[in-house]
Amino acid sequence: TGVPRCGASFHEHNKAVRIELNANANCVWQIQRNANQTIRLIFSYFKFAPSSSCETESIKVYDGPSTNSPLLGQVCEDTDAVPVLESSSDSLTFLITTNSVAFTRSFFVFYYFFPPGTQTENCGGQLTGPNGTFTSPNYPAPYPELTYCIWHIETEKNSKINLQFQDFFLELDKTCQFDFAAVYDGPTTNTGLLGKVCGRAQPTFESSSNVMTVVLFTDSANSYRGFSAQYTSAPLPGPMQPNMFLMCSSDGMKIVLSKSYLASLGYNETHLQLNDPSCSPVVTDSVIFSFPLASCGTTKKEEGQSITYTNVVSLSATGNIITRQKNVQIIAKCKMENNSTLEVIYITENNIIQNTTAVGRYNISMSFYDSESFSKPIVHSPYYVDLNQTLFAQVSLHSTDPNLSVFVDTCIASPEPNFGSPTYDLIRSGCKKDDTVVTYPPREHYGRFKFKAFRFLQSFSSVYLQCDIVICDSNNTNSRCREGCISRQRRAISSYTWKTNTVVGPIRLKRDVRSAHRSESLTKAEAEETPNLQPYSFYSLSVVVLISNVIIVVAVILKYHLKHQAGHSYQRIQSS
Repeated sequence: TGVPRCGASFHEHNKAVRIELNANANCVWQIQRNANQTIRLIFSYFKFAPSSSCETESIKVYDGPSTNSPLLGQVCEDTDAVPVLESSSDSLTFLITTNSVAFTRSFFVFYYFFPPGTQTENCGGQLTGPNGTFTSPNYPAPYPELTYCIWHIETEKNSKINLQFQDFFLELDKTCQFDFAAVYDGPTTNTGLLGKVCGRAQPTFESSSNVMTVVLFTDSANSYRGFSAQYTSAPLPGPMQPNMFLMCSSDGMKIVLSKSYLASLGYNETHLQLNDPSCSPVVTDSVIFSFPLASCGTTKKEEGQSITYTNVVSLSATGNIITRQKNVQIIAKCKMENNSTLEVIYITENNIIQNTTAVGRYNISMSFYDSESFSKPIVHSPYYVDLNQTLFAQVSLHSTDPNLSVFVDTCIASPEPNFGSPTYDLIRSGCKKDDTVVTYPPREHYGRFKFKAFRFLQSFSSVYLQCDIVICDSNNTNSRCREGCISRQRRAISSYTWKTNTVVGPIRLKRDVRSAHRSESLTKAEAEETPNLQPYSFYSLSVVVLISNVIIVVAVILKYHLKHQAGHSYQRIQSS
């Protein structure tokens, strides 16, 4: 274990690193090994400056050899988990930045390489049913080194889980940096940490819902007996499990709450309000809040590589002096990421959090227009054009949030709708690859460009376009949309959380249409002329035959006549 002052490069198969940093640090660590294996990186201990934010102080982990590689994850002062990250190749980079507060930050990092798909027997799995047991690998013999196991426990709805470690013996350390078990209140290891334990103990944990996750991590030394654990379930006290629904789209947010759930808390629809109290729900069999993303007090925050919209439904008691009702907040989040929106809704009730998720998509379309006024779209397909004709293309984002911008990152052309070989780049990484391409300045929810029509060689008749679109917060001056063209030298393989693609086509040349019509006309004309040639040829042949016969008859008569004249005029004189 070393204490690098600010950054280093590691090539060992596995290594434990203790890091201490002061104010205004900006340090990069790189892990790389020509092993064709995956890297698992664990931040088993981290201490940032008090009250620091992710914007000013964090650890950013990149999936590749530099900070230009795709962002894999971020660790901050309020991270409610033991972060474990895995690379997709044999290189990984992490950057630690600190703010100006005078404070000694400390971190303990461990990494190791392992072959993808490696599995340890009796290591993790799905546990269902009202109760059950599980143990660490090899229990009661010492657990293997470099082990990472995850158990997902799920019981019946409207129940909670009680977990008890009946026997527990892991490597002892004051902050559990080396070997540890971590227990999470929910289905993932990203948030909701109930506790991290090591050494000798018999810890117990209780979930707030019917889902719990247990993790075991071990390093490369000092293995012990491990653990034996048992879980049971019990009905959830108080209100029923929340009966609610959240839908996110690029147009807005929709929150649906059942009246029965509100009644179980002692509330009804008159007690509800959003961040903006003037936004009222529609009340039917349920209570429905439906509103555009940028309204009703919704807050928008750019977090790393995502844009999150948040609103809060508050349930508060009426009365002037006292209440015996619990204050409840329903926090609804729409997190825009990857070609989709990830919706998260959770409820806080005396510090109890319950989660549910759903999936949606950005609403993106692409069309050709008849001029650079972009007022009249081309609605027919295929779109027939002349060679070298200027084509006007527009990508549109259909969203109620006015503070989003659209950037055309890459556009390729292909003669096939599945974009197999061959393909041709019009735009790549924001850079114009075709001399005729002209891009227009960004305009709210539109990305526009024009180019001149062309055709592929080898008699391909159609051209299709596929464009990669990046959606950004227009208030962020450092977003991808503001960067424009990025050369290959400046850009490693990267991903953008709000990236999607759209396809338009086919385009066909008018010349091909005229050629086809002309061929058809010629064929028809020839077919019409052919019957008329037949009687004409017959009569001509008859005349020729008649004349030939007349000539033959005249010749025979003339020959006969000449012979007859010769017999009388030139008679031989007989001798006497």
